[in-house]
Amino acid sequence: MNAELVSELRKVAPVKLDEPMSRHTTFGVGGPADIFMAVKTEEQLRMSFAAARRNGAEVFIFGSGSNILVGDRGIRGVVIENQNSEVIGPERNGDGYKIRVGSGMSFAALARRLASGGFAGVEWACGIPGSMGGAVVTNAGAYGHSLRDVLVGTRLTDAEGQVVEMTPDELDLGYRNSAFMHGKLKDQAVLTVDLRVHEGDAELLKDRVRQLDQQRRGAQPPGRNCGPVFQNPVSRSAWQYVDDAGLREHRIGNAQFSKQHSNFIQNLGGATATDVRALITLAQDRVRDQFGVELVPEVMFVGEFA
Repeated sequence: MNAELVSELRKVAPVKLDEPMSRHTTFGVGGPADIFMAVKTEEQLRMSFAAARRNGAEVFIFGSGSNILVGDRGIRGVVIENQNSEVIGPERNGDGYKIRVGSGMSFAALARRLASGGFAGVEWACGIPGSMGGAVVTNAGAYGHSLRDVLVGTRLTDAEGQVVEMTPDELDLGYRNSAFMHGKLKDQAVLTVDLRVHEGDAELLKDRVRQLDQQRRGAQPPGRNCGPVFQNPVSRSAWQYVDDAGLREHRIGNAQFSKQHSNFIQNLGGATATDVRALITLAQDRVRDQFGVELVPEVMFVGEFA
């Protein structure tokens, strides 16, 4: 343990050592983080990221803890839970409005807030559980839309704590993909996200959110899960391949492909990351062998696995 680094980080925000990540992920699994801290402001995020990199430590930043599978052996280095949910705007910008959002803000919460305020453009995101920073990394989307459709730009911090502005084109956003996932922005972290929205009818927007909520409840399982496990292949939906491979409700340990939607894996209680990853691997192997299709995980594997 780097005592000097811990001391430096504690000047920025409270620090916990060997913090179980199972307490911070929607899957409810994951081993300990060597150094764990939660930051609430952009300045805290920038300073803690720079301090960790200056000391040669690996850094993992997350928001809501969805869409990630943390290994049972945990995460080495510094883990930062980003709770910066500051919102500036919407402010008039040309023919529409621009809003700047802290990267720790929930995408779903922002979508609901804007819909209630009569601003349209992101109501489709009312069911996306991740943070805005995570939405940039994965180009999060739903119902035929994605972040790129409304993204104006982002502000990042580099390893020295300097602020860098990037356009959507520079982020290389694709289907559940970005320059971050290609490894091109390894030493940078998202600080804020600028979105483009426009005026709409608040009552109609809130009704649309209610419709999407009802649709999601009917299709997606409740309880401990990370959201969709696999990206959808071009040919057809991932859940159809999992179904046709005979894996709906298939269980390993205390992890199970959902009866309600087989592109979801549920933690039935006491599941391990090893259980979940074994199910993912099984589905990939069967679908590859039977249909010649490669299922690509949408969930990100983080840390060390048994």
